[in-house]
Amino acid sequence: MTLTADHLSGTKGAEASISGAFDTTAYSVSYTPTDGGERVTDHKWVVHEELEDPGKAPLAAGTETGLDADHMTGMDGAEATIDRSTDETVYMVDLTIDGETMTNHKWFVESEIQPRN
Repeated sequence: MTLTADHLSGTKGAEASISGAFDTTAYSVSYTPTDGGERVTDHKWVVHEELEDPGKAPLAAGTETGLDADHMTGMDGAEATIDRSTDETVYMVDLTIDGETMTNHKWFVESEIQPRN
């Protein structure tokens, strides 16, 4: 498949393989990293299961929650605000960018991928 989102430099237009697909709610979140880094806004994506005691999905925009995710430095244990949610299928992907191979990269949603031509 081809990625159509630019979550990281080099991901938009990159070829990737699906390593996992999940039926869950995904959230865009804003949070301040626990390592003292600058606030991250509109981070895509964190899945419902990566929130601390989230309750029933989906959580409304503006909801404050803790993160139990480690796919970005300083994310695990950070306090976050839900920016928005989507109920699309969520994917982990394997890809290579600038010679660096990433396996099980989290997350892309259905609308951010397309089949290879």
